[in-house]
Amino acid sequence: MTAAPENARTPNLGRNVVNGAVSGGVRILLRAEGACALAAAVLAYARFGHGWGMFALFFLTPDLSFLGYLAGPETGAVSYNFAHSFVGALTTLAAGALLSLSVLVTAGLIWVAHIGFDRALGYGLKYPDGFALTHPGRIGRARTGG
Repeated sequence: MTAAPENARTPNLGRNVVNGAVSGGVRILLRAEGACALAAAVLAYARFGHGWGMFALFFLTPDLSFLGYLAGPETGAVSYNFAHSFVGALTTLAAGALLSLSVLVTAGLIWVAHIGFDRALGYGLKYPDGFALTHPGRIGRARTGG
């Protein structure tokens, strides 16, 4: 890895970015997107799901990915990000819809709801440098930038 030349310009990220963390309107928008994903998934689940008992049973399943942190922060971040990215959830949902497999539709909707819930609370994808470092910014006690 080479260092940037001394005359290289650092991009101006604006007044709402503090140490790489989003704040202000962007932070609100990211949380609102999460809330919308949660609401849409719950409404669709009410129509296409397999009962609220199953929803409750599997809602926290993506958090089993925390176990990846037992193998170290890099493995933990990969495991967590796989389980908390919309890529897998929406692929599962789309496959269920295209193949008329209600179990995949149910799994995809619960998965989307979980991710939306986490994002609405301000949690995001993890960086391998530490569990508290997420794409919307630092979480936990050391968080800065409101």
